[in-house]
Amino acid sequence: MAGSRRDADQKEKAPPAAPPQQQPGREEEREWVPWIVPVFVAANVALFAVAMYANNCPAHARGGRGGRKCVGAGFLRRFAFQPLSQNPLLGPSSATLQKLGALVWDKVVHEHQGWRLVTCIWLHAGVVHLLANMLSLVLVGLRLEQQFGFVRVGVIYLVSGVGGSVMSSLFIRDNISVGASGALFGLLGAMLSELFTNWTIYTNKAAALVTLLFVIAVNLAIGILPHVDNFAHIGGFLTGFLLGFVLLMRPHYGWAQRYVLPSSVKDVGRKFLAYQWALLALASVLVVIGLAVGMAMLFRGVNGNEHCEWCHYLSCVPTARWSCGK
Repeated sequence: MAGSRRDADQKEKAPPAAPPQQQPGREEEREWVPWIVPVFVAANVALFAVAMYANNCPAHARGGRGGRKCVGAGFLRRFAFQPLSQNPLLGPSSATLQKLGALVWDKVVHEHQGWRLVTCIWLHAGVVHLLANMLSLVLVGLRLEQQFGFVRVGVIYLVSGVGGSVMSSLFIRDNISVGASGALFGLLGAMLSELFTNWTIYTNKAAALVTLLFVIAVNLAIGILPHVDNFAHIGGFLTGFLLGFVLLMRPHYGWAQRYVLPSSVKDVGRKFLAYQWALLALASVLVVIGLAVGMAMLFRGVNGNEHCEWCHYLSCVPTARWSCGK
């Protein structure tokens, strides 16, 4: 009895267990709560509603008489879509999109409206266009933001969107361009470079690489169809690919494993490998030079097609079923 009582007293006096402390260096594996991607989605949807309100198809369709041709005029009223013959994507007119900031080469170059390189990525040509881009943004963007946080994902999205706008303007002069496709392809490009720069922490490397390359190839292949601005896709992809090396670098596998190894094991190496630093340095230089040269060429009025006679095939390949005319 006495022995049992002493044991009980010792248990009562034992200090409470200290709460587990986060191991140093593990902040890189923190899972962020995504909010910037939902904000981007909400902003795109809100601006599409603004575009439809400003469009007011029933009032502007030939003095109001053409209002019956507006899609959904009976219940959507001023939010009705343009006639399908004018906009098959269920959206506003080209004139409305131009007023709200669509990418127009002549206005950017001759009227010095460079802000259109940014505003165009927040506008969409129609409901179909909007839904496709927002679904892609949610599927791709949420994963990246959970892993890397809102700052890095936000920077990649916005800068890639501008990169896509610059490349589009260098090769397309006769059509307006809107949409977040360039920014979305930037996220895809960043996912690819993130796989390369963090190669040591992945287990199923080949499967991840093949899957991602397949998704990118399918989306770029869709871009060769008529009326799709594949130059914005390519420009955004290249920009995001380079930014991924700069912003999405993680500690290598050996560094992460050091925190689960016995204390007797010494340092397993540097936090980042030499090839990671090399890719970061090279990508930093290329992305700065690429954007600077692209913008300089754009504002000087350079036509990219004059320097690359075959590049127009990157955006549209003519077949027996369709042409690539203006």
